[in-house]
Amino acid sequence: LVSNIAKRLFHLNTTTGLITVKEPLDREESPSHKLLVLATDGGSTPARATVLVNVTDINDNVPSIDIRYIVNPTNGTVLLSENAPLNTKIALITVMDKDSEHNGRVTCFTDHEVPFRLRPVFSNQFLLETAAFLDFESTREYAIKLLAADAGKPPLNQSSMLLIKVKDENDNAPVFTQSFISLSVPENNSPGAQLTKISATDADSGQNAEISYMLGFDAPPEFNLDQRTGILTAVKKLDREKQEKYYFTVLAQDNGIPPLMSNATVFVTVLDQNDNSPIFTHNEYNFYVPESLPKHGTVGLITVTDPDYGENSAVTLSILDVNDQFTIDPQSGVIRPNISFDRERQESYTFYVKAEDGGRVSRSSTARVTINVVDVNDNKPIFIDPPSNYSFEWVLPSTNPGTVVFKVVAIDDDIGMNAEVLYSIVGGNTKGLFMIEQTSGNITLKEKCMVSDLGLHRVIVKANDLGQPDSLFNVVNVNFFINESVPNATLIYELVRRSIDAPANQNTETTSASSPTTDYVKIMVAIVAGTITVVLVIFITAVVRCRQPPHLK
Repeated sequence: LVSNIAKRLFHLNTTTGLITVKEPLDREESPSHKLLVLATDGGSTPARATVLVNVTDINDNVPSIDIRYIVNPTNGTVLLSENAPLNTKIALITVMDKDSEHNGRVTCFTDHEVPFRLRPVFSNQFLLETAAFLDFESTREYAIKLLAADAGKPPLNQSSMLLIKVKDENDNAPVFTQSFISLSVPENNSPGAQLTKISATDADSGQNAEISYMLGFDAPPEFNLDQRTGILTAVKKLDREKQEKYYFTVLAQDNGIPPLMSNATVFVTVLDQNDNSPIFTHNEYNFYVPESLPKHGTVGLITVTDPDYGENSAVTLSILDVNDQFTIDPQSGVIRPNISFDRERQESYTFYVKAEDGGRVSRSSTARVTINVVDVNDNKPIFIDPPSNYSFEWVLPSTNPGTVVFKVVAIDDDIGMNAEVLYSIVGGNTKGLFMIEQTSGNITLKEKCMVSDLGLHRVIVKANDLGQPDSLFNVVNVNFFINESVPNATLIYELVRRSIDAPANQNTETTSASSPTTDYVKIMVAIVAGTITVVLVIFITAVVRCRQPPHLK
């Protein structure tokens, strides 16, 4: 063995020639070792061999971070103006790792999102610079944690903190709490009385946030603004008859270098005394509304004026007396109903509206309102005759054609064209025996009755009004029984009841399953059979009782 390092790190078995490691190897101390081995058999000349040992790297070194400030720090803190431009260079970050290859490749990054970035410039070197504009009013300082990690498996990392404080600049002008200030001042005020306190804020700090107040050049001599407190006063008596309104500008300026300024507009209204009553645009109002107007719909608008100003001209409207049928909006004057109109029940409504101003000693006036209900087509015709679908009219087979056999009567509660009723046959009448006069409702026999026409006939009559835009209608069944007599009214009513369930194009006298004669026979047989059964039961009961022994009776 040659070197002392080799003697310390390696051992050679003199008999077997096996080389072993005596102590842990450190690639960073010496990446390779050259060993000279001699072999002798007792002769005068030994054999020589050189053994080269290369140490393989493992990831056993943590990266290091070196920060070289470009912006001079104060007590380890970088002070950076909030007006710093983009890409302002703050520090050069150098990261190192003693390992080799991928174990020595290091990346550097921040652990959270900040308005700064690390831009690679050389191998293992990064520039820390601004990536966005800074704002002192938003964030005043940043604690940036720099992380360096190698590419080993598992990776090793190192961290370092860098503190950046943002320096305030006078980049915010004062902001008024109200950009438009409206005041109402009674005339004949006391001079020097406070009108309002004007205030503004400044988002900067220190001297940059100190504010002074002043009146604009357009301010009239009647007003004064305290420079420190912002209190606005009227230094003279105000006279509404001389001037009713004042517009002027107030200014707020900070003490920054250079100073920044903003302005607001002041609007002063001089109030008068209440010496005028409200005036209605009409002495009497007449409104016309359709009866279909829904609850809380708009009936009309009452307009009132008052020559006074401010509260003295603020008019409140109300309906006099107790009237729950209508409401009026106190300010807008819109009248709305709390009821559903029905012209057929009531055609008009009358009440009085009161207008009262808001003066300390209020003044008022009244106007009469009449609401006229206009008819709409909201009622169907109602049949008076026939009274129902279950009645019938008896017609003799010998009745001559053209004879009025029945008069249909329907009424409509509307008025005008909405109440005009026309009649027509819309169903039944399958044999065409009947016709109806459109306006009178007279139903006449159209043709001579034949033997085959005997029985029950159904005629469906429609009554429709002439309302616009949509006509309303109703229908009724008119039943005719053609026969020489009415032998059994109960039977006829039963046939009528059954015909109600038949299709509109099918009459009882024309169904294939049952003719009127067949139905009549079936019902008569059922009635006779039922009667005979009852008689037999009574007879058998009497016979049994008569034959029982006396003691059982």
